[in-house]
Amino acid sequence: MSELLLELFSEEIPARMQKRAGEDLVRLVTDALKEAGVEGKNARAYATPRRLTLVIDGLPDKTPDVKEERKGPKVGAPQQAIDGFLRAAGLKSIDEATVQEDKKGAFYVAVTERQGRDTAALIADIVPAVIRAFPWPKSMRWGAGSLRWVRPLHWVLCILGGKTVPFEVDGIKSGNTTRGHRFMAPDAFAVKDFADYEMKLLDARVVLDPAKRAHFIHAGAKALAEAEGLTLVEDEALLAEVAGLVEWPVPLIGRIDDEFMSVPQEVLTSTMRANQKYFALHDKAGKLANRFIVVANLEAEDGGKAIVNGNERVLRARFADARFLWDQDRRHTLTSRLPKLKEVVFHAELGTLHDKAIRIGKLARELAAFVPGADPDKAQIAGELAKADLTTGMVGEFPELQGLMGAYYARNDGLDDDIAQAIAEHYSPLGPSDDVPLTPLGKVVSLADKIDTLVGFFGIQQYPTGSKDPFALRRAALGNSRVALEDHLRLSLHAVICSNVSIYNEQDVVKFHSGSPIGRPLRGLDETQVLASLMPFFADRLKVYLRDRGARHDLVDAVFALEGQDDLVLIVKRVEALSEFLSTEDGANLLAGYKRATNILRIEEKKAGTAYDATPDANLFAQDEEKSLAAAIDAATKDAKAAVAREDFAAAMSALAKLRAPVDAFFDKVTVNADDAGVRANRLKLLAQIRAALHEVADFSKVEG
Repeated sequence: MSELLLELFSEEIPARMQKRAGEDLVRLVTDALKEAGVEGKNARAYATPRRLTLVIDGLPDKTPDVKEERKGPKVGAPQQAIDGFLRAAGLKSIDEATVQEDKKGAFYVAVTERQGRDTAALIADIVPAVIRAFPWPKSMRWGAGSLRWVRPLHWVLCILGGKTVPFEVDGIKSGNTTRGHRFMAPDAFAVKDFADYEMKLLDARVVLDPAKRAHFIHAGAKALAEAEGLTLVEDEALLAEVAGLVEWPVPLIGRIDDEFMSVPQEVLTSTMRANQKYFALHDKAGKLANRFIVVANLEAEDGGKAIVNGNERVLRARFADARFLWDQDRRHTLTSRLPKLKEVVFHAELGTLHDKAIRIGKLARELAAFVPGADPDKAQIAGELAKADLTTGMVGEFPELQGLMGAYYARNDGLDDDIAQAIAEHYSPLGPSDDVPLTPLGKVVSLADKIDTLVGFFGIQQYPTGSKDPFALRRAALGNSRVALEDHLRLSLHAVICSNVSIYNEQDVVKFHSGSPIGRPLRGLDETQVLASLMPFFADRLKVYLRDRGARHDLVDAVFALEGQDDLVLIVKRVEALSEFLSTEDGANLLAGYKRATNILRIEEKKAGTAYDATPDANLFAQDEEKSLAAAIDAATKDAKAAVAREDFAAAMSALAKLRAPVDAFFDKVTVNADDAGVRANRLKLLAQIRAALHEVADFSKVEG
């Protein structure tokens, strides 16, 4: 068994492409080997800014011998069919074929045997083909050649079992040599296997493994921060990116001029992260410190002083630009920026961002009544100003700061802190792991923004599909569910949606085409259509939310199937109570009894063409079990209704649990399909009463099992 070592050495590979490129290299080479009948072990890839490396262990020296059988025509078939078979099988005469028989008779078979090839020869064919077909997101050509690669490819190292695999691709010949660090160890050296390769690269100032480079960066940055009494701001995404920018990471610490520390720390952090790939540091109070970590790609003779000075100069210019935007933006209040939102189209059929801002404000005022501690007037102000920072220079430069910069500008304008905080929080939660807004006004504006988006897009029938959700409607619905449930907000979705539809229809929204108004007002939204499509969508998102927390999706369906279920908090309480009830012996047996009753009813109602929903006649009860069941149903229904009315769903389930014994006794002792038609119909009505009683808390027909 042999080890394959492949290195593709080029100019700098963008950090964002390295991980995917390594995965593609493993996939393409191993798939090609498997197609030839060769499988190795522990295929793995490594990437640095200048090289992609693949290692596969346990490759055989030769591909397996192959014996193929091609079935031909029947013996005695026309000569034309036999000639075609001979050509396809590569035979000169029919005598070279064998004859086999099955139940249909004798037929010709061409047996072809191919000897296995050397694995080295196979790899010499595979690697050039992989290089030429490599799926880079972006690639380039250089010189006079036809090869495309992410950056100019300089050489290919390919070794199998300690020997070079010879081939050529676009004039580049494979070999057994590579080079180390561009500046600290630029000379070529030969290697014989992966262990030798990795060790010599390390001696040549190249850390091959991205995970190791990330570890060195993190440990070094943390040590530098602690030496200054500071804390490194953890940033895994930035760490992975910087690890893809260097081959020999050397963390250094620099200083931020005090004159820039008055700029919001989020702005400074975003500037360092996005433009310079620097790590931010916090002081003991948790505030941004006037220090930063830069990662060099070499060990400088002066200990990195010149590198730090150069990066400090660059950062000074970046921060000067950020401070200019900060100063310019503060010359205008958020309120004065509202008219500029008329120039920004939200959606061609839903008007401008100004239209949306006004809708958010109106809906937030109404929603404030459902959120304890939320002031309606402030909610409307926060809702109307929530999108105003989109017209600022700072958000134009750093879109990820939208909302956050609005809060800073709101405080600068003298608005109350809770309004500013609501503007900052209203985009939350951005995902399933993101925090929901903490303040009452933040909850209100977040709900209003997301509901307005959902109602609008469902109103123009722009629904998400299985593979596409360009307007993030699933995220909006899940965000609304999380805000309502995690803060126990008692909202009627039906009422809120209807209110938002009315707000839409009160506006004279102008439709747009290619960014230009075309003068026709938006058609009014159809309330019935929006409810019919949006309510099931909320149910689906709620199922996802609860499923992630261990709840059964069928129980959500069972509760949502009841009429008027639009309070998410109550729905979840019902689901939890139903889940607990069905986990008991009484619950499981009662469900079985319900299924038996509804199955009989479905068959008999189909036969009769009528429903048996009428109250059964007590005078037709012929057995004690019928009388006992009827009495138990009356008592359980009364108790369950009362418990549901006071929102005590556990008590409602307990009331239904008392039906278990009389239902079991009824099915044990009573024959439903009695000979007497009147008695049979009366007993079917009694079964319908079982169904109705259980439907006081959930539609048990939706429950699986």
